[in-house]
Amino acid sequence: MTDTDRLSVAFADTTAVLFDFDGPICDVFAGLPAGRVARDLAELAARREPTLSRKLSGIDDPIEVLRLTHEADNGIGLEVERALTAAEVEAVGVAGDPTPGAVAALEAVRDSGRKIAVVSNNSAECVQAFLDRHGLTAHVLEVIGRPGAQPELMKPNPHPLITAADLLGVDVTLCALIGDSLTDIQAAHAVGSTAIGYANKVRKHQAFARARAEAITDSMQAIADAIRPHPST
Repeated sequence: MTDTDRLSVAFADTTAVLFDFDGPICDVFAGLPAGRVARDLAELAARREPTLSRKLSGIDDPIEVLRLTHEADNGIGLEVERALTAAEVEAVGVAGDPTPGAVAALEAVRDSGRKIAVVSNNSAECVQAFLDRHGLTAHVLEVIGRPGAQPELMKPNPHPLITAADLLGVDVTLCALIGDSLTDIQAAHAVGSTAIGYANKVRKHQAFARARAEAITDSMQAIADAIRPHPST
């Protein structure tokens, strides 16, 4: 069975498709490097609480800086969260075009009659800014960003998927989540959703296979093709 066949089977019984944002739709930090943002956030946290300097040193993932800061001090975590949201909005403004194939995938899902939501550990503000900037807002019915002041509810917690399904008015077990990280696969499987692994890096394919993703692809265009196959010539 080809990857496209597996994708077709995985989508067969779905009524809604949930897209992770960073990866499947947008390379959020393509123009404003994630490592730089993470360092800025770590410095902000360390200015408020110097003991955090060592804990946050060398971390190049802004979301992880946020998690660790909230664990240490919720007040400082809220400051870091506001700064991260501002950085994300700035980042998507210089991130360039959507991921190749992402627009085709969104259009194919919409045209198939399935509902679409974005579920992201990034802020809803940055997701909405990117969708607006690229004329994609009409494709997406709901945007579920990271919960304010509650980083523990970010994926792999299935809370965003449950929220999206409720807002879309569909059974979460009839949703497919397209994501590029193990946390996406874990969140989907926690509530019986279909997990589609977008392996935008070679090492991810094996990781998604071990996590038993229902289908894996390295192409967002392949998702469009699986949902809306080209006619035979």
